[in-house]
Amino acid sequence: VQLQASGGGLVQAGGSLRLSCAASGRIFSGAAMGWFRQAPGKEREFVTSISTSGSTNYYEDSVKGRFTVSRDITKNTMYLQMNSLKPEDTAVYLCAARQDGYYYATRRREEYEYWGQGTLVTVSS
Repeated sequence: VQLQASGGGLVQAGGSLRLSCAASGRIFSGAAMGWFRQAPGKEREFVTSISTSGSTNYYEDSVKGRFTVSRDITKNTMYLQMNSLKPEDTAVYLCAARQDGYYYATRRREEYEYWGQGTLVTVSS
């Protein structure tokens, strides 16, 4: 069971990044997934989640209209397209997956069973 996040980096305010989360096949096809972030000195917070079918997703209010979550079953990968980035988006972004068979997206951190190592996003002003 592995989740591998990538795609982070340094970007200027207003710029864009696309994060990827590669998952082992069993997790990806049968479980809802999500992105969380943790800024220095702050608690881990929910960013977005997506159901197994991709038809249902939730977003944290501050990223609505700027971030888009998606998943590609053929590549066992979840993506987070981040546009109009702001300095307050600076954080380590972590991908997470629910247990196999848990199809529904959720905002609740405790309902995710598996976590990736995170990728750092730094937005300069």
